[in-house]
Amino acid sequence: MNSTLQHEDPDPLRAIERYRAHAEGYDASAARTMRLRRRTIAALKLRHGDAVLDVACGTGLSFPLLVAAVGAEGRVTGVELSPDMARRARDRIARTGWANVTLIEAAAEDAPLAGPFDAVLFNFAHDVLQSPAALAHLFAFVAPGAHVAASGSKLLPRWLAPANVLVRRINAPYLTTFAGLRRPWRYLADQVPDLEVRAALWGAGYVAHGRYGQQFNRLNMVNP
Repeated sequence: MNSTLQHEDPDPLRAIERYRAHAEGYDASAARTMRLRRRTIAALKLRHGDAVLDVACGTGLSFPLLVAAVGAEGRVTGVELSPDMARRARDRIARTGWANVTLIEAAAEDAPLAGPFDAVLFNFAHDVLQSPAALAHLFAFVAPGAHVAASGSKLLPRWLAPANVLVRRINAPYLTTFAGLRRPWRYLADQVPDLEVRAALWGAGYVAHGRYGQQFNRLNMVNP
């Protein structure tokens, strides 16, 4: 299965099927990367009153952190492709009574968004990050200079190549393509020219942040 994912484009229909199986246990499985989630959200430098877009928001695990950061006067918009994951995100919103959180169940390529957004979060959203069409659509609703942060899995350095068999095996249930897994931020850097990337999860993960449309001379990569 891993080899068949190597060169394919993201497959939304396959993603829906996969997350139908994973939705029930997703929150428990995501606990191991909650520290990285917090670190990524902190990189957004959110302020009260901000509008933040949570791409591939899953079950809404980031919602409490985002709501706390933007306050009652801010707004949080989540986009999620999987109906099974989205249902759990809606349940989370209903339980907490958040009036400023909106969930959009749609593919990132054509989600009906109401911008502009002051910040964008991509937490373990590999398939979306490998779709230039999705990124182009999303960033059409983002304010110039908005803070952008992303995190997720990546391949280990080439000198640790044998261990990447395990990296692929761990990630295979959650991805529909391994394309770009060495540099998952490759297309995001087109939208965020000052993107800074740092290694995480002992080299098998990353966190990246920058500002949309900010023009700098190069992509900054620190221990990617």
